[in-house]
Amino acid sequence: MANSTLVFIILGLTLAAFVWGRFRYDLVALSALLASVMLGLVEADEAFMGFGHPAVITVAAVLVLSKGFERSGLVDVIAEQTLKVGERLVLQLLVLTGTVTVLSAVMNNVGALALLLPVAVRMAREHDRSPSLLLMPLAFGSLLGGLMTLIGTPPNIIIASYRGAQTGENFGMFSFFPVGVAVAAVGLLFIVLVGWRLTPHRQGQSSAEELFDTDNYLVELKVGEESKAIGWTLRELHEALEETIPVLAVVRDDKRRAGHVFHGSLREGDILLVEGGPEEMKLLEDKAGLSLGAEAEEDEADTAKQQAQDEHKQTKQGRKTQDKKKHGGVDTEGLQLVEVVVRNDSMMVNRTVVQLRLQNQHGLHLVAVARDGARLKQRLREIRFKPGDVLLMQGDEGGLSESLATLGCLPLANRNLTIGQPRMLLLSIGIFALAIVAMLTDLLPAAVALSTAALVSLLVGVLPLRDGYQAIDGPVIVLLAAMLPVGEALDTSGGAALIAEGMLTLGSDWPPMATLVALFMLSTLLSNMINNAAAALLMAPIAASLASGFGLSLDPFLMVVAVSASCAFLTPIGHQSNTLVMGPGGYRFSDYWKLGLPLSLVVMVVAIPMIMLVWPL
Repeated sequence: MANSTLVFIILGLTLAAFVWGRFRYDLVALSALLASVMLGLVEADEAFMGFGHPAVITVAAVLVLSKGFERSGLVDVIAEQTLKVGERLVLQLLVLTGTVTVLSAVMNNVGALALLLPVAVRMAREHDRSPSLLLMPLAFGSLLGGLMTLIGTPPNIIIASYRGAQTGENFGMFSFFPVGVAVAAVGLLFIVLVGWRLTPHRQGQSSAEELFDTDNYLVELKVGEESKAIGWTLRELHEALEETIPVLAVVRDDKRRAGHVFHGSLREGDILLVEGGPEEMKLLEDKAGLSLGAEAEEDEADTAKQQAQDEHKQTKQGRKTQDKKKHGGVDTEGLQLVEVVVRNDSMMVNRTVVQLRLQNQHGLHLVAVARDGARLKQRLREIRFKPGDVLLMQGDEGGLSESLATLGCLPLANRNLTIGQPRMLLLSIGIFALAIVAMLTDLLPAAVALSTAALVSLLVGVLPLRDGYQAIDGPVIVLLAAMLPVGEALDTSGGAALIAEGMLTLGSDWPPMATLVALFMLSTLLSNMINNAAAALLMAPIAASLASGFGLSLDPFLMVVAVSASCAFLTPIGHQSNTLVMGPGGYRFSDYWKLGLPLSLVVMVVAIPMIMLVWPL
């Protein structure tokens, strides 16, 4: 069997696995690499050369620098000003989407979105507006911003590196800017003036209470004289119930202790603030002997329940209740509840709360889960988390950020903007500026300049070493390093030439511009099914073969791939930014193409003439 045929089989299976999504994309890419080695398509000695490839090193360095910007407070300063924009929706869209577009040009676009996502959610709730109107434009703006510079998005880094391998000279830091800024500007105007009208208006998502409907689930239960639960810890209570029913607090001696930090044994007279429906209440009564609190019984549960609901609402908004009539002046401090969204690369994906041991290992208490804009009704212990899920968690305020970072979650509603030290803010900007100057003057290659900047940031304390390692997105690094040799195999086996030859035969009578359009559409379609970096890796050799077949310059063909690989606007799985807003925005899979398709056409109509103008055929 010809090597080109074997490459097509491996790539076909790899693409199918990417689209299926059963296995994470880094594992799929690594499997494709090892299969290529075993079939003799990639030399064994060169199988892992990708981990030292300049493109991979550059991506890792950019991720560290992006985290440094966040840590120094640079982005928080911008985000704080963004919240002052006013009530007009168009102005909010312009400022939010414009800000994330600019930030994405100089830092990782997923990182830029992650920083502005809580701002957008807060803005929507303050103005009683559905986040669905803001979040999809925000995600798409982060993709547009990445088009403007070398470091804005991995496809640009990959294409620049591929050009260096083919011609001996990489694209520079701002080689992408003339085309990228035109596309980003027109795309931004389209989103702000027209596109937002194509996003769904999900009612009832403007507040945490409506999303999780907590009021209907909040109940106070009393440990009576004959309760089986006397002497049990909360962990033993859960084991006896064989269910994870959220106990938000235990009230004892007129003091309220958060459930996630209560490690003592239950006593007679204790009152448990519980999240649960009728089935859970019946389970607690039958297996633990818990019943409605005494005060709730006296007032037919109405007054007590309403008071508990009010206190619970105020706690979720990060405030202490001033009304302490209930339970003789109960202290509500410590009930730290926060909404988070599960990232694509989170360790929680496809795992349950039991497997993760959230309480024991991370000090977090899962209260509720929402998916596709609605609270899940199934038992918490049975839920397997998916990217984009919105979780309501309880945990210590001090260690909450670290625990969420370890799990791979982004805080939504209760993220407080923290302004970094001015000295560190200026240091981070200065270090980055020096790296850019070194790149522009050809003093250092991009990978070396940015790696040096990342190292200096760690040495001077802009970013702690631990945070620096956590900033490096392992799955993306493995994906790039594994797919680079596979992409080269597509070229060396003659597979890319065969595809290009087929396109040349079909389009022999077409003008070169029509071929660029076909290349753009093929790359865009691929990018919406798999990771955009993988799409760039696979399409670059095909673009080079097309340029060679036409006898034209390589640059416009590579630029078409760079732009189109970042146009993953049609599906929530095409890019992490799209997945991150799916849960908080209450979007469905079919919502994306309604704005994404016209936006993709706008990008193509602007990009191809600009590419032909800046990079003549």
